[in-house]
Amino acid sequence: MRKIIKTALASTAFAAAFAAAPAFADETPAVTVTGSAAVVTEYSLRGISQSNLDPAVQAGLTLSTAPGFYVGTWASSLAGNGTWGGSNMELDLIAGYTKAVGAATLDGGVVYYVYPGTTHHDYVEVYGSVSGKVGPVNAKLGTYWAPPQKNLTGFGPSKGNNIWVYTDLGLPIPNTPLTLKGHVGYSSGDSIYTLGQDVIDYGIGADITFSKLTLNVSYVGTDMNKTFADAYYSNLGPAFGYEPGHKLTRGRVVASLTAAF
Repeated sequence: MRKIIKTALASTAFAAAFAAAPAFADETPAVTVTGSAAVVTEYSLRGISQSNLDPAVQAGLTLSTAPGFYVGTWASSLAGNGTWGGSNMELDLIAGYTKAVGAATLDGGVVYYVYPGTTHHDYVEVYGSVSGKVGPVNAKLGTYWAPPQKNLTGFGPSKGNNIWVYTDLGLPIPNTPLTLKGHVGYSSGDSIYTLGQDVIDYGIGADITFSKLTLNVSYVGTDMNKTFADAYYSNLGPAFGYEPGHKLTRGRVVASLTAAF
């Protein structure tokens, strides 16, 4: 899953709106900088643990312009198979454009995933989404597409591609700091994450927000073939930092505490 936490952080940072300033008032800044830092009980990407079910730290920074163009970076610590034999870190380099069209917000761009310490797993995805309110619900529909590239599977040249489509829903509870959250995603094609399978990932949980702090607790997982996935990760063994018995694709509770600035 383009992890629930990760998708929420990115959409928060990128969706800043810019209003025209009235005459004689201070002008809207041409450039704004926003960021976030988080501690999570595990780093889950599209329902699959990238930190071997262990805690992770994450941070992001975004520079946005008044016309809607932005650049940013996001990073997370890794563990287990998620390191791909690298230095226990994922670094995302992001560039995109966002624009309000009526009641909807359009967003699109490209992200380059870098895994320091290994040259066999860096890859690129193109993304796009539309978000807005459907009645009382904050809704988002989006996709990430990875074109054919040599590192897509992590095992040599890939002749295919991968697409992930998802929807995120949020229902704020009036007069409370609580927002109920729901997520469903579907991945198809070549991908080292899904082991070449078509996979549904899901999440259901809630945000509790206090000023600039947000606590999220969610139940996440996938419908990946459990026998196949468990055997695959078990066969990797200690050389990849994997601990046998850890069920990286099965349903589980994940929590995060995020500070926005």
